[in-house]
Amino acid sequence: MFALVLAFCFTSSDITRTFTLRLPHDVDEQTVQEETEDKLKQCIDNLMDKSAKTRLAALESLRQAFSSRVLYDFLTERRLTVSDCLERSLKKGGGEEQAAAATVFALLCIQLEGGDEAEEGFRMLRPILTSILIDNGASATARQSCARALGMCCYVSTAEEGEDLVKSLALLESVFMSSYPNKEGALPSPKPGSAGLHSAALQAWSLLVTLCPASRLTVLLDLHLSKLQACLQSSDVNYRIAVGETIALLVELRRNLDEIDNSQSLCECLKSLATDSNKHRAKNDRRKQRSIFREVLRYIENNDFTEETIRFGVEKVYIDSWMRRRIYDAFKEILESGVRHHLQFNPLLRDIFGLGAPLILDATIKGNKISRFEKHLFNSAAFKARTKQRNKVRDKRADVM
Repeated sequence: MFALVLAFCFTSSDITRTFTLRLPHDVDEQTVQEETEDKLKQCIDNLMDKSAKTRLAALESLRQAFSSRVLYDFLTERRLTVSDCLERSLKKGGGEEQAAAATVFALLCIQLEGGDEAEEGFRMLRPILTSILIDNGASATARQSCARALGMCCYVSTAEEGEDLVKSLALLESVFMSSYPNKEGALPSPKPGSAGLHSAALQAWSLLVTLCPASRLTVLLDLHLSKLQACLQSSDVNYRIAVGETIALLVELRRNLDEIDNSQSLCECLKSLATDSNKHRAKNDRRKQRSIFREVLRYIENNDFTEETIRFGVEKVYIDSWMRRRIYDAFKEILESGVRHHLQFNPLLRDIFGLGAPLILDATIKGNKISRFEKHLFNSAAFKARTKQRNKVRDKRADVM
C-alpha cells in the first residue's frame, strides 16, 4: 500500500519503479522475521517438554539462533520465561542438558547487552551454576560450561558494587587452585576431566581479572603468578597453554601498574616449552605449544605482542594486547562463528571493543573507504576512552574490593 500511495503521488516512472521494487523485499524481510520468531517461540515452549531429547534439541536451536542473530527486543519480553526454563534444565537435566543450558544462559546475557536484565538473570541462576561447578559428582562437560557461563555473565553484568565480581573470582580460584603444587612443590596427580575443568575456570577467572581495580590486582598477582609458573609443567597441553596465556596477561597487567617484574626464571621455563621436542608428546601438541609459548616468551622478554586483525563487514578490530585477546577469545568461545555478526550489530560488544554505535551503511558510505591508519587511530582512541571509563568504575569498587 505504501508503494502504491507513493506511485500515485509521484508521477515519475523511475520513482514509481523504485518503490514498487522495494515493497516485496520489505515484505520478505518481515515474513522471515515473523517465521524466525515463531520458531523461537516453539523452541522456548519445547524447553518445558517432558522428553530430554526434545529439550536438548530446543537448547541447540536456541544456541544457534542466539549466537548468529541479535534478538534483544524479542528476548527482553521473554527473558524471565527463558531464565526459568534454563534453571529447570540446570537443576533437573542430565550432564549434556546442563552444559547446553549454561551455554544458552551465557548467550542470553550477551543478547540482553549486559544491562539490568542480564544482571537480574545472573543473580537468579548464579546459585545453581555454582552448585554444579563445585559438585565433584557432576558431569565434567557441565562443570566446564558452568565455569565459562559464570565468567561471561559476571563480566557483562553491570553491578557496580563489586560483590558479584569478588564472589565469582573466589569461586573460580577454588576450582583451578586444586592444580597448584603442594607444600613439597609437586603437582597433584591429574584426575579424569580435571585439566579441562581447570582450563575453563582459569580462563573465566582471567577474563574477570581484567575488571579488577589496581589494589585487587596487586594482591592477585602476588598470590598467583609463582604458582601458575609451576603449573607450566602440567601433563596436559591445553592446560599448559591456558596457564601460559594467563601468565602473559598477568605480567601485562603488572606492567600497566608500573610494577617491576622479575621474569628471569619464568623466561627459562618458557624457553624450554617454546622449544619442546619431547617425543612422548604428540606432534600436533608440540607444534601448538611451541607456537603459543614463543609468543608468550617474546612478550615477556621484549614486550612485543603479535597484533591480530579481526575483520567484519567494512570494519576491523585490532587485538593488540593480551587483555583484548582474552576478552575477544572469551566471546568467540561462546558465540563461535557468530562473533563477527555480534561485533557488527550487538551494542554490548561494540561498546567493549570501542566501536561505537552499529554502522548504517548505504552505497555512498560503502564507496568512501577509510584508510587502515584512520581506522587504527579511531579504534585506539575509542578503546582508550572505554578503558578510562572502566578505570573510574574500578576506583569506585576499590573500597569494596
